[in-house]
Amino acid sequence: MLTRVADGRADVVREIAAAAPLMADLSAPVTARGPWLTAALNASATGRLSRVRPRAVVVEQGPPGRPDGLALLAFRRRAVGTSVTLLGADAGPLPEGRPQNRLHARDDDIAARLAAGVADLLGALRGPWTMRLSGLPLGDPTLRHLAALLPDSSLATARSRRLVDELDTVGAVARSREPAELDRRLPAVLDRVPSSGRALLRTAARLHAANGRLEVAVVPGAGGPAAVLLTLVDPHPGGEDRWPWWGSTDVGGLRRELGSPGVTLTVSAGLARLGRG
Repeated sequence: MLTRVADGRADVVREIAAAAPLMADLSAPVTARGPWLTAALNASATGRLSRVRPRAVVVEQGPPGRPDGLALLAFRRRAVGTSVTLLGADAGPLPEGRPQNRLHARDDDIAARLAAGVADLLGALRGPWTMRLSGLPLGDPTLRHLAALLPDSSLATARSRRLVDELDTVGAVARSREPAELDRRLPAVLDRVPSSGRALLRTAARLHAANGRLEVAVVPGAGGPAAVLLTLVDPHPGGEDRWPWWGSTDVGGLRRELGSPGVTLTVSAGLARLGRG
């Protein structure tokens, strides 16, 4: 079994593409699959995120180029050291209500190898660092092994609030999955999004619309849309999973309610190299 690290945007893009079968086998959410992660990489190359350095810890137990474990991380140098997060965790608005991120591992043995690879990568960092891995599901095996390797780490569980689509109760709603319709409506959507999240939203929306996996819903108003909503759509044999992503309304029809819990691991280290005992 081989553990290795891919460093830099081009290499990480290749690892994301190679891991598509693994992500499908693990039923990873839309936000932990190739199109979304590619959009996050594109967003990280612009604006305030332009100093992000993506890295991937890869575990292979079979032929090269077929990952069985994958941790996608973003490294950002700050005045006080290095900040480490999951790729895409802070690139822009994420859909809420369920864990959005994954540490992809085919089984528990691979999860243990993947955690060891992440710990080794942290141990090679110079200077102080802080790692925060958020939006992971309860019982994630890689997170469990990683917490055991990093005794100073802390785990926190919290429930997010999911967005609920009730636009049909406030007026006539135009819904479309056509890329051309998204492009027509996108300026009105972006006008309501904080500038820091526009790059990810724009790129991810267009990528998913091109694959028929994004719906734009609009309630018309007098001077423009009274409400807009983007919903990620994930087809499966029994139907489709609809995950409201981002919305804004002046007339109601969107509300939030408690969603599924997620886990966050936080750990920091000073100037001394990380010791794994």
